[in-house]
Amino acid sequence: MKNITKEQLGDLEIFNSLSNITLEKLINLGETKNYKVGSHIFRDKENVNTLYVVMSGNVSLYKLNESGQKRVIFILGKGKMINDVIIQDLPTSINCEIFEDAKILSYDKNAFLKLMEGDFNLTKNIMGSLAMKVRRLYRQLKNATGVIRMEKRLAAKLWKLSKDYGVESDSGVIINMNISVTYLADLLGSKRETISRSLKILLNENLIEYENKKIKVISQEKLSDFFKAP
Repeated sequence: MKNITKEQLGDLEIFNSLSNITLEKLINLGETKNYKVGSHIFRDKENVNTLYVVMSGNVSLYKLNESGQKRVIFILGKGKMINDVIIQDLPTSINCEIFEDAKILSYDKNAFLKLMEGDFNLTKNIMGSLAMKVRRLYRQLKNATGVIRMEKRLAAKLWKLSKDYGVESDSGVIINMNISVTYLADLLGSKRETISRSLKILLNENLIEYENKKIKVISQEKLSDFFKAP
């Protein structure tokens, strides 16, 4: 791979603190490809022998329920490994769709495993990536209970997105991605109409602003207080 430098590779979170030798091998073994929004890298139950890392843009990992409705599990951005679970030698268990135009770095799984054998920091980074996903799944399970009102679940999701993808502005934190009401429904496994009503509540509480698919969190602290309130 000749279109990426050692510095660019080291700037990706999944490759932090690696030796120069490992970075050189990653440069030589990797391939990059540009994907357009709406395209898929892989689909549920496919046999995939390639590990993917986001270099730029964002991807969605989602499942379909028995009715064919999407439920977005994760949005992953720059520096995140997409499908570290395939190290287990099983078919994929999720769909990966490009949420915003993205450049994706890919590695043959077996070659990557050999690199993990030779550099424990790489192994530790992969373990950290998996642990992060498990923690986020725990949080999603907690917030998915029907006892929690949808506007609180939505507030919690927007707070997390503002933490992960927020850009500071004079009057709040702008979530740096285009998010439709339909996509919010996919994120929360709910109906579009329900999300529209919940958005209106957050707007009326002056917790967020929403225009042209851009969401601004006016105060992260107040949004946090709202979803934590009994």
